[in-house]
Amino acid sequence: MAGIIAFKLSPSTTCSRSSSSSSSLSFSPKPCVLPMRFFPGTQRRPTYPKIFALSSNDIRVGTNIEVDGAPWRVIEFLHVKPGKGAAYVRTTLRNYVTGNTVEKTFRAGSKIEAADIFKETKQYTYKDGSQFVFMDLNTYEEFRLNESDVGDKTKWMKEGMDCNLLFWNGKVIDFELPITVKLTVTDVDPGIRGDTAQGGSKPAILETGAVVNVPLFIERGQEIMVDTRTGQYMSRA
Repeated sequence: MAGIIAFKLSPSTTCSRSSSSSSSLSFSPKPCVLPMRFFPGTQRRPTYPKIFALSSNDIRVGTNIEVDGAPWRVIEFLHVKPGKGAAYVRTTLRNYVTGNTVEKTFRAGSKIEAADIFKETKQYTYKDGSQFVFMDLNTYEEFRLNESDVGDKTKWMKEGMDCNLLFWNGKVIDFELPITVKLTVTDVDPGIRGDTAQGGSKPAILETGAVVNVPLFIERGQEIMVDTRTGQYMSRA
């Protein structure tokens, strides 16, 4: 559908030209309408003011910063104020691209460049050899991640699942799973009459191959909810 934007000129705004024939030229006070066309299915990333720098005092777990031209995520931090000398911030950083973890210290109050990382929701559609394929359901554009990029997250991944892809400099550098996923139990020891939620637990194999400890009353074929952050059973679906 085409969008319409109207620009209205003030009636008091006129332009006139005098000549020997007393001719004149003036603008009409009627609105000037210019069409602007938007194409269906086209998405654009919202424009926000970019933060070029932040203070080391603003560092928190999860803060994204750029160091030596690479994007890093703060895993741990500690503000240190020694009895003598200047205060500083000790951090543990994980490189989004390589996965390496390093420790780095920043002077208190020093400026740090923020990594311009943004998220977009894509659907995990299928696995092609050693690559995991994600798709934008609006543009049908595909994004691929290698097994090394996915790591052990694969044990919670199911086709048709929505995930958040993280972009930096036009490249996918990481992705986030949903906090909870619904998976089917494919193999587990049969339950025993009288088992209750307050009883013990037993290992169960899920459709993705993951092994989760579940209550004794869980049986094969049942769907359960699992916390992808901890790998723990939450409830029956």
